[in-house]
Amino acid sequence: MDIQAIAIVLAFLAFVGAFVFALWLALIIWTFRDMRSRSRDIFAQILAALVVAVLNLPGILIYVMLRPKETLAEAYERSLEEEALLQGIEDVEHCPGCGQRVRAEYLVCPNCNTKLKKGCRSCGRAIHLRWNVCPYCATPQISGAASIPAQPAEAVEPMRSARRREDESGASAEAA
Repeated sequence: MDIQAIAIVLAFLAFVGAFVFALWLALIIWTFRDMRSRSRDIFAQILAALVVAVLNLPGILIYVMLRPKETLAEAYERSLEEEALLQGIEDVEHCPGCGQRVRAEYLVCPNCNTKLKKGCRSCGRAIHLRWNVCPYCATPQISGAASIPAQPAEAVEPMRSARRREDESGASAEAA
């Protein structure tokens, strides 16, 4: 063999060696970055990279078989989805008596007749049993046996405007 053929073979072997070295280094870096996206444990990240560094292609096969199934981002997204589903389940109202699902506007459970809400004495809209004032028309809700006529919203509004005028006159007197 002449020197020119030997030079070509050596150049080819140098190229193949550089390619194998670059592949080996790329596999180590990929393994480390992939493991970093799948685990917060730095020891596991370094161990995975060392397995690939020492064993090369068999090491990458071992890593692929043993690595965690999902990335940290995927696990976080899955937990958010589960939380959203649980939130949706909790938002559905249930009857405290029988546990059946009821709509928000129901006054009584159609299944067991448990009183869920009360109707406003003025506007008739459904309000919670604990509320003493209707949030829709500002009518006081009297509970118990005493039957006091309801004040319509028109009667409450003049009282509010009078209070506002008193507050404004007091504030202007203090400012002067």
